[in-house]
Amino acid sequence: MTDVVSIPQEGGPTELPTGRFAGREVFVEQVRAAFAMAAQAGWKEIIVSDANFHDWPLGERAVIDALQAWASNGRRFTMLACTYDEVIRRHARFVRWRATWEHIITCRRSAGADPLEIPSVWWSPGWVLQRLDVAHCAGVMSAAPQRLVAVRESLEEWVHNKSAPGFPSTTLGL
Repeated sequence: MTDVVSIPQEGGPTELPTGRFAGREVFVEQVRAAFAMAAQAGWKEIIVSDANFHDWPLGERAVIDALQAWASNGRRFTMLACTYDEVIRRHARFVRWRATWEHIITCRRSAGADPLEIPSVWWSPGWVLQRLDVAHCAGVMSAAPQRLVAVRESLEEWVHNKSAPGFPSTTLGL
């Protein structure tokens, strides 16, 4: 059963679902909605984590438009992955956007990690989307403070202790 959480903002509340989800289409739609909400609600921080971001709609125009509306001084965007090869190959718009906004984006790489161990999460201070079963694209969506804190702590452990800088915005050559 999916509930809905209202997130106050100027112009009235906007809703994001809470509860369990299953299916790639539902996951992709909720990622799109999360980026749109981040821009509307003015969340200061976004953390995304996945083994390779293969299933994510990062290169879609709607996601880039939402990220562009969200991005400004004082915002932070953190990415964690085993590899960024799929991002480069599948999400060209996102790669261009990332180069423009490199000053607010931190990309971390955990190359030696088992891809099934890397959390598959979209996190913000107001809502989280967490895939618990990546193979079946199933998980939970929540605005519960305890889940937000627990997921944030797990992501912090990965970012600070189990990863290194990765996915530079430019490649320097001779």
